[in-house]
Amino acid sequence: MDMRSTRSTVTFSHPFNLPEYPGELPAGDYEVLVEEELIQGLSFEAYRRTATYLEVRGRGSHAGRTELRAISDSALNEALNQDLTTSKTNIHSDAVLTRQG
Repeated sequence: MDMRSTRSTVTFSHPFNLPEYPGELPAGDYEVLVEEELIQGLSFEAYRRTATYLEVRGRGSHAGRTELRAISDSALNEALNQDLTTSKTNIHSDAVLTRQG
């Protein structure tokens, strides 16, 4: 069975939650690992996604540890869309920055 893995980086501007895991994760850059397997018997090369993982770095007493958390594509996309919506809401808020001095 031929497998391949690809890595990408996603950026969250705000703290976020994942439905599969308790607790809030901080804003920042996160590595996403996608594993795929080659679909056999086709006349062309095609892959099927078998797993998606979000790499979460430990905090506090767990600093220095890294955990790969299995996540569904839909949950990752939902979290990213929520982060984008939150960013757009903050840009269009009625809050005004005033210059001090």
